[in-house]
Formats: sequence, structure tokens, C-alpha cells
Amino acid sequence: MVCFKRKPVRYLPLPVIKRYDADLWVIPETDEAFTDYTSYLQRMEFYKQKKFVCELTGHSGLTFFDARESERRESQGIDQIFPVALKEKVLRKVQFSTVPRIDALVDRIHEAFKQDFYPGEHVTVLTDDGDRVDGTIREKGRFADIYRPDGTVERPAFSRYWIALETDPPRTTVIDDPQYITRDRKSFTKQIIKTFIKDNVTREAWNGAPWLVKDAVADHFKIDRDVPLHLQHSNKRRKTQNESSPPNPGLLNFVLNPTRVPDRKPAPKATKATKGKQTLQRPSLARDDGSPDPLESNGKKYRKAANGKTEFIVASPATLGVKSHPIPAPPPPVKYPIEDLEVPPIRDGTHRPALAYLSQDDPRGDERSDDPHGLSMKSVGPLLETWNTLNVFCQVLFLDSFTFDDYLECLFLVPEEVETELYAEIHCALLKVMVEEESEGGEVLIKLPELPDEDSSDDERSGTERSQSHTPARQLRVTKKSRRNPASKSRSTSLSRASSNVPSRRVQMKSHRAAEMMGDYDWIDRLRNRDFKDGGWEVIIVGLLDRLSLKPQLQKKCQFLLGFLAPLDQEPTQETARTQFVEIDINTRLEILQILCLLIVDVKAIRGEIETSSELMTEVRKEKMEWQRKRKTAIEELRVLDEQRKILQPQFGTPPPNLTLGHQSTSNGDDAADGTTGTEGDTPSANGDANQGPRRRGRPSLTVSQKRKRAPEPEPVQKPEPPKSKAAKHFEMVMRDLEKKKEIIRECEMEIAKAEEDLREIDCPRTRCLGKDRFMNRYWFLERNAMPWGGLPISSTADAEYANGCLWVQGPDDLERQGFIEVTRDEERAYYKKFQMTVEDRKYMEEGPTSLFNARQWGYYSDPDSLDLLIGWLDPRGHRELKLRKELQSIRGKIITHMAKRQAWLSGADERASKASTGDEHPLRISRRTKIQPVHRCRRWKNTMAIEEFGHIHSDPPKPRKVTKKVGAAKSAKRGVAAVKEKPLTRQGTRYIFS
Repeated sequence: MVCFKRKPVRYLPLPVIKRYDADLWVIPETDEAFTDYTSYLQRMEFYKQKKFVCELTGHSGLTFFDARESERRESQGIDQIFPVALKEKVLRKVQFSTVPRIDALVDRIHEAFKQDFYPGEHVTVLTDDGDRVDGTIREKGRFADIYRPDGTVERPAFSRYWIALETDPPRTTVIDDPQYITRDRKSFTKQIIKTFIKDNVTREAWNGAPWLVKDAVADHFKIDRDVPLHLQHSNKRRKTQNESSPPNPGLLNFVLNPTRVPDRKPAPKATKATKGKQTLQRPSLARDDGSPDPLESNGKKYRKAANGKTEFIVASPATLGVKSHPIPAPPPPVKYPIEDLEVPPIRDGTHRPALAYLSQDDPRGDERSDDPHGLSMKSVGPLLETWNTLNVFCQVLFLDSFTFDDYLECLFLVPEEVETELYAEIHCALLKVMVEEESEGGEVLIKLPELPDEDSSDDERSGTERSQSHTPARQLRVTKKSRRNPASKSRSTSLSRASSNVPSRRVQMKSHRAAEMMGDYDWIDRLRNRDFKDGGWEVIIVGLLDRLSLKPQLQKKCQFLLGFLAPLDQEPTQETARTQFVEIDINTRLEILQILCLLIVDVKAIRGEIETSSELMTEVRKEKMEWQRKRKTAIEELRVLDEQRKILQPQFGTPPPNLTLGHQSTSNGDDAADGTTGTEGDTPSANGDANQGPRRRGRPSLTVSQKRKRAPEPEPVQKPEPPKSKAAKHFEMVMRDLEKKKEIIRECEMEIAKAEEDLREIDCPRTRCLGKDRFMNRYWFLERNAMPWGGLPISSTADAEYANGCLWVQGPDDLERQGFIEVTRDEERAYYKKFQMTVEDRKYMEEGPTSLFNARQWGYYSDPDSLDLLIGWLDPRGHRELKLRKELQSIRGKIITHMAKRQAWLSGADERASKASTGDEHPLRISRRTKIQPVHRCRRWKNTMAIEEFGHIHSDPPKPRKVTKKVGAAKSAKRGVAAVKEKPLTRQGTRYIFS
């Protein structure tokens, strides 16, 4: 802005034009218009004076037009030189700043941004070889502080930069230390910063005026332009007047505007013609409510007194009833935490670390080329749900726990090409829980929909009634008398009606041949007999889906699945079911597994496991409370003993060496009493190798210590210890009691930690999420509850030492989107006025390119750096993210350990599986002529738990054996009906010990 006498030039307002044919004179450079030529010439004369100064360059002695052209050229140069990525950040830092001098403001800006870089900046990187390579910052991440359990900082906060280097070929480097990154010296100096601020920021000419970004620039960068009330000129002027005005108003204060500071310039001298005719001019006062001016009568008295009278009444604004406006105080500091979306956004170029997707499509529906298995986004939720259910209740299902990657791989593989035990065992284990074995009664333990056919036999009806009278709610008993499938009977009746030309709705809606595939051998009888071989369990699932299709909630899904598993164009045989199961994709397999997992929720064994877990959790909580009470009592006693120690400490100084911490005090005290010191001569075996001299071929030379031992040593004379006083003995007793109390506290803390770990492993009724972020995304670590951290230690794949190894992120629920992300138009305007962006814009800016839009979309993190970046991205000023951040920091070590175990397992599992499959530890001995088959990790899984329990895996037929009373009692105890009360087993294989 061009300055004249250190003040910016103000343009004249446009005149009021009364006639359309009036003449106008316009100055194009300033867009000023004049209705008379004289005023135009006077303004042009003013502009042509060589007294103007270019504010950007500081050049003086210029005309207005020359100074304006100089500023235009300098402004264009600054816009090209100054880093684009820094413009918005610097202007936001300067906005509303009250630093009086621009040099001090420039120093602050330079110090704040000297070691801070932003995405999009062109920088120079100093390599390890000492070379300087140009590059562009591609991404920036913030890592939060990591604290030790004692509260000290283990790792301070820092920023990480991903820089795309301009090399041949181009490569990307990661730098954590900003000392190795520099900007171009010609683009970021104090002089350039000063010129940039002068070009884009203005400041009014009064003390305490804030720096304000120009309106056009503020609108371009969406910077708030509303000046806070405590920084406005009117409030500052009112504050100055209140501070400068005396308690008793002066002679003429009652005629002056109380909201205006009087002019202190000397009054102009009166001429002879006007002497004696002067009257005091005062600005008119108007009341807010429109009432008459209270100073009008007093003004007349003053003018009358000024004309010759010397006595008049002085009135003050307080006595006249003039309203005084209070000065607004600065806004109070915000007390955090608050609502997450009400926290001001941090515009430093960082965003949430990029999510990885497991599906072939991203949340926006675009196909990804790097997907290997064709998993859809809507199937990721059922995939995690089924895996978690199978691993939480693996002991009830008699399944070895398995890793998430093995589970995904077995679902992806085609069973006809690669036989995997895991895929068949999962289905067979789920089916066996639904119906008991023939020798155990053959009871159906799941709730099945009732058949619409009312012509069923009396035996079936009576058998069903008897079973329902002996089973609890949500369970159905089918007796042995119901040999024929009632559903198939209903289908045959419909076919007979169709043959007699009777219209049937059932025949018209027929889309599969599941009933014909069953025949006379019902799926329940197959399941009772455990007929799983050669497509047996596939046929059982077809029959189960056919029965579940009678449910209105599952009718559409089951009809779709049956149309593929039992198609109309193929024979309804067991081989057809097996072949069709081989051809289905991973998404269809997950739909079937999800239905099976939902059915077993109400099974007696699962319910019994949940009830047992609830009882165990109650007992463990009681035990934990007892240890907490014991620790509290010990801490209080320790405090009393410590006060006694502080009283006795100045008298006796430091404790004697035989009162050291722990169990070493007794041994050290005995050594001191015996006169031994435990020095180098007492332990020749420990450091004998170090003291040995050079060896010869003949007799080995003796060491110096051995030579000394040969010489007779005089026995040390033990000096009698002086008798200890009662105070010294009391001090030693206090020190011993202190150590005992510390040991008790350590023991209590260990037991409390053990109880918390037991509570975590027993908590199986529900899976708990870690928390939510500002946009209502949920974060899950599935190993956190209801299972050991690395899976069951007795599993066949326990050497993997991890179960899932990923931090999963779920999108917001539809109900949560309403009111938080999808707001009304008025709320959107208010939010935009406050933060210069909408919630949708903020979500896109802060989440980066990877966002989730509903609860059916999932992403995950699988590396430790992404976890640390996520913790650094979470803002502790918000309620939800504060809780989530604490949860992540509390189990950060476990998550990082399992992520590293997963990466190590996936990278080295192929080699281990190859050695295990061939039985050869040396792969070079393998013959080159034999064709090496691809190795799959999931084939290493074996169901050892079923073998130990039944003597065979689930998919094999049961071995004939005699059921004795002891075996029957043992089986009933395993089903949850314990004959003898005994302590339950933990997930680690041990028993809980309750005091």
C-alpha cells in the first residue's frame, strides 16, 4: 500500500450523482470519480507530488503512480518467490497478532517456521554421503510423546517427512530429523517474510491495533476476518478513556460525547470579525430509546453563562442518566476437553495415516488392481465377525485357535485344488454344536422355524412337543422318530398338487432343488450320525439353509444361496453339493459362515460358556478388590513408617550396608560378620580366565592370585563391634519394616495385574472397541479381550505368536452420521462461519485420501509407524479422542509386538512351511526333477484339540466305542453340567486360584 507521510493513502468515496447526463472525471488507477474538474485537478496534483513511499521496497521520493507500480512489481515477485505451502500457515499465524513492531513479528514467524516443513514444499536434503539432493515433501506425520510408567518421557514428540527426491530414478526417503532438511535461502529469509507480510497484511494506526489480513487474501485462504471484541478499536478507545478520565469530571465534560476522546489540539485563534460571537459547538447526543437529549437544557445554560454570566451548574454524565457501555473482556480460555468437532482444526499439513484396505474395492466403489482374492468391502465385517467368534469360543467348539491370515487364506483357496483341514473343520465344528450325536440323544439345540405344512404325522408332532417340554427357551428338540425330513414331505405334497393341475405358490417360487437333494435321509439325521465325509457336511448345510429359508428375515439370502448350491439345472446329489461348494467365491462362503455363527449363539454350550465366564469375572473382581484393599492398607502403613524414617534419618544418616533392599541384606550382613569382603580373591572361578597369564607348552604358569594363596596369610583380627543404642536398633527395625511393606505392595500390584489380565481373557460376552475419533470412526483390536494375546498357547500354530496383528477401523454408523457429519443447513452455515469450512471439508482435509463413510466399510493398520502416527494425529482436546488416545497408549506395546510378529510370520512362514511339508531342513537336497507345489501357510494348522478330545478330527467319522458311566459323566461335565465342582481352566491351561 502506498504511503504518504508514513500513513497509507485513503481513496475518496464515490460522489452522489443526481443527473444521468452529468460530466465525470475519473482516475483509472484508483477508480476515483469527480463531478467537477477543479476537484479532479487538485487530486491529480496531490498524486503527482514526489512525496510518496513504496511500502514494500521502502523507496521514497516517488509520485503516487510510480510508488503504486513499484509495489505491483514487488508483489508479483514475492508471490513467485515465497513458498506456496507456507502462505496460508504464515497468514494464519499473523492474523490478529498484536505485536507492535513488524521486525519483532518477522522474528517470531521466522523462528516458528525455520524447522517446520509442510507438504508441497521444495527443499534440499542432506544425504549421509554429504550430497545435497533437491526434493519435494510428499507427506508429513506427527509422532506424540511416549511416556514410561513412571511418567518420564521415553521418546519426545517429533515430525516425520516423506520426501520425493529428484534423482534418476526418482525415489522417496523418510527423514525424522529436520536438521537434514533446508529451504532455499532465496525464498525464506527475514526480508522476504517482511515483504510478504507488508503485501498481504495491514494494521491501523493506533496503539494495540492487531494485524489484519487483507479481505481478498483472507477470502482466498478462508481465514477468519471477524476481529475479536477485545481487539476492536472502539473497545480500546473506551478503555483508554476510562483509564485517563479523573474520578470527578471537569468543567466541560458534560457537553462532550462520553464515548469520544476530546481533541487535545490548540483551538484556532479568533479573528476580529468573529471575536465575541463564538459559541461552543458540541456533538449532539442521542439516547438509545429515543428520549429527549438530557444535555439540551444544560447546554443552553452553558451558552447563556458563556455570554456573560459566571455562575452555572456543572453536570456529569452519571447524573444525567447517560448509558455507559461496559468494555467487553477477552474471551475466557477454553476448558478442554470439549466436543471433538468443536476443537479448532490444526492446519499444519498433516492428516490421519493412510488406511489399508483388505477388499477389492475401496469405500468410494473404485476397483483396486492389487487385490489378490476378490473380497468385497461388505464382506470384511462378516470376515472379522466370524473369525472373532470362532477364536473366542474355540474351546467350546474344540477347535485350535488360528491366525487371521490363515483363516483368510483357507477361505480363498479352492478345496478341490488344495485340501485344507481348517476349512472343513470350521464348518463341521459349527454343525456339531447344533445337533447332538445319536448316542447322546440326538437333540436339536438350535431354534428352527416351524414348518407351514400341517399334515405332518402325529409322531413328529408328539416328538416335537416332548422335546420342547424338556428344553429351555429358544431351543428345539427333534426326536429319533422324525426320520423323514418334514420339509421334503412338504415339497412332495406341493409336487403332487402341481401334477393334479392345482395351482401352488410353492411351485411357482421354486428356484432350487434342495428338498430333492435331501431325499429320505434328512439333514438332521445326517448330522446326528456325523456323516461329514465326501460332501456330507455340504449337504447338511444345504438342508439347514432350506429350513432357515422359512424365516422371513433370512428368506431372501437363503434362497439366493440355495439357488447356487442346489441349482435347477443339475442333479440333486451329494456330489453336486460338494462341487458347488468348491466353486463359490469367498464372499458367498462368508455369508454361509455368518449364518452358522449366528445360529450357535443360543446353543446351550455357548450360553453355558458365557454364564461361566460371568461367574468367573465376578470372582476375579472380588479377588482383585481384596488385593486392592490390602495394597491400600500397606501403603498407609508404609506412609507412617516413612514418616518415622524421616525423623530418625538425620540422627543416623544413611542406613548401614546390611540394611540394603531386598533379600540381599541377609547375605551381605553375614559376609560382613564373617570378615569376608567378596573381592577378587574370593571368586577366582568367575574371573579366572581374565587373570590367566600366557600359557606355555609345559606346565601352565600360575597366576598372581594363585601364588598369593600358597603363602600363609595371617588371620584377620576381628574387632568387637560397639554395642548399638536403642535408637539405632529402632531405626534398623523401621528400615526392615519398610522393606517388608514394599514387598507386600509389589506382591499386591502383581496380583492386581494378574487379575486384570484374567478379566481381559474371560470377558467373552461382547467384543469391546477401543474408542471413536472425531468423525465417529470406531477402532478395534480384536486380541484385546476374550482370548490370550497371541492365541491359545496349545494351538498348532502357536509359534506364530500372534492372532490378528492389525488395528481395524470401522466407519461411522448411519445414526451417528446424522447430527455430527450430516447436519442441517443452518448448522452448516454456523460451522462454516466459525471454522471457514464445513464438516465434510474438514473430514476430507484431516482424514486424507482414505476415508470411511458408513459402518459397512473397514480399513486397517498393520505396521508400528502407522500406529504412532495415528496416536500423534489424535487430538487430546476432544472427549472421544482423549479416551481413544489413552487406550492406544496403554496397549501400544502389545499392538506393536503383534504387528511385528505378524510381519515376521508372513515373511518367513513360506520357508518354514516348506521345511515342515518336505521334512528336510536343507532345501538344497530336494531333487530338481520333482515338481515343487506352492506352499500355503494355512495347511500347517492341525486340530489337535479335537484329536485329544475325540481321537479324530471333526470331519472324520466317529470311532465306535462303548459309552461307560464315567465317560458319560465326563461328557456331561464338558457340556457345562459339572458333576463335581472344581476350579475352571484358564485360557492358558492353568486353573484359577481364588484366595
